[in-house]
Amino acid sequence: MFGGVFSVPVNNPHLRKSGSRLIITNLGENDLRNSSMQLGTIAKLRSPLILSSLKVALYVGGLYVCGKIGWESVMKMGIDTRELFFYETFLYYNPLLLITMMVWLWGVNLWVFSRTGVDYAAIFYLGPDHLSHKEIWKCARWMTTIILTSMTAYLYLYSHGDVSLAASQPIVLYLSAVIILFIPFNIFYMSSRHYLLWTFWRILFPVQTVTFSDFFLADILTSLSKVLSDLERSVCRMVHRQVATVAWFEADSVCGSHSAVIPLVLVLPYLFRLFQCIRQYKDSKDIANIWNAGKYLTAVPVIFLSALKYFIDQDTWTYSIQPAWILSGLANTFFSFFWDVLRDWDLSVFTRIFKFTKPNLCSHLLYGRRWVYVWVIGSNLVLRWTWTYKLSAHLRNNYITVFIITLLEIYRRFQWAFFRIENVWYKINKRTTSSHQTNPVSLQNDDGGEQEKLLAHSHNSLGV
Repeated sequence: MFGGVFSVPVNNPHLRKSGSRLIITNLGENDLRNSSMQLGTIAKLRSPLILSSLKVALYVGGLYVCGKIGWESVMKMGIDTRELFFYETFLYYNPLLLITMMVWLWGVNLWVFSRTGVDYAAIFYLGPDHLSHKEIWKCARWMTTIILTSMTAYLYLYSHGDVSLAASQPIVLYLSAVIILFIPFNIFYMSSRHYLLWTFWRILFPVQTVTFSDFFLADILTSLSKVLSDLERSVCRMVHRQVATVAWFEADSVCGSHSAVIPLVLVLPYLFRLFQCIRQYKDSKDIANIWNAGKYLTAVPVIFLSALKYFIDQDTWTYSIQPAWILSGLANTFFSFFWDVLRDWDLSVFTRIFKFTKPNLCSHLLYGRRWVYVWVIGSNLVLRWTWTYKLSAHLRNNYITVFIITLLEIYRRFQWAFFRIENVWYKINKRTTSSHQTNPVSLQNDDGGEQEKLLAHSHNSLGV
């Protein structure tokens, strides 16, 4: 087959004569069309990959530059002021970074829901223009870039002696975040911002029927209670012009670590959920809502008993208040843990959350595996306790430990969201199958079956 003589006609139009410049001549229209199609296909396949790789490289390179400049700026400071200043920097930027981490993980939640057929848009009553997981990650990417850039500029300017300009960096960042959130123009995902702000409003004033999105976001706020407290401390120092100074380091100052405002901010998310449960009981008469309210009520003594440590003598704390605080912490931990497993998740039903419509490695490792349940239940118990302990006053100045515990609580809430939303979706499908209904409104509030009409009215008033 390969050994025969291969002869080419002398008058072949595709061959060039010796000394001529054209290599290929007189190509037919079909040849040109086929060549163009092949080149176009290759270009379409390679362009997105090349562009994505370039974006990742630029993003990682930018993070490296920020880290390098920030580290060199910190090392340039004196040893005496380095730790104090780093603690202040950490206070301004760590709450925003933790919120950004929550956004990143929420994007992962939505990605899994989109791959497993869980219609989260129907559960939250989202409009057709709701954000997908890609858009959520895009927001998180911009948030990460802007926050780290501002923090790098803050460290660099302060270490080089430009204190006033350095002090303006966190202020500009916070003001920009507020402006972007409230700007009334049709930019920056206006409908989604309106939905978020309207949900916050309903959480602050639970005078209307509580929807699933209301108490779901309020539950997330309980995991971010320390973040809210740090935001309050940051704004306090900005208002009192204590940014880039050590005036705030006095514990008894208006923005110090002994302020009575700290426990008040910490307890707010739990009070929001408490009032929501009372409102749910008023609407549904379901006694389970009273038990749920009791769960959030157990967090109140944990916070306020711990805050007493800074206002009483050591013996009173050790022999009287601390034992009561420990009992309160245990009660809150186990109450919250059993409610997660038995009510929020309802693990009596075998989960299908990781059964992807197109099986992949993630689905193979997680779906139907017993270790997933062991891990989720065990980690939820441990992280529930660490979070309850973090609500105490003992760790206020140990900011690295508090940051790690808060990060772990965000992770716990991330995995909690999978089973919580799947539980609602399972009940929606079960109700739809049994009653041949297609409207999932009756299970938006799965703590009360009589909420259908009220929740439908709430959805219509939302307008999203």
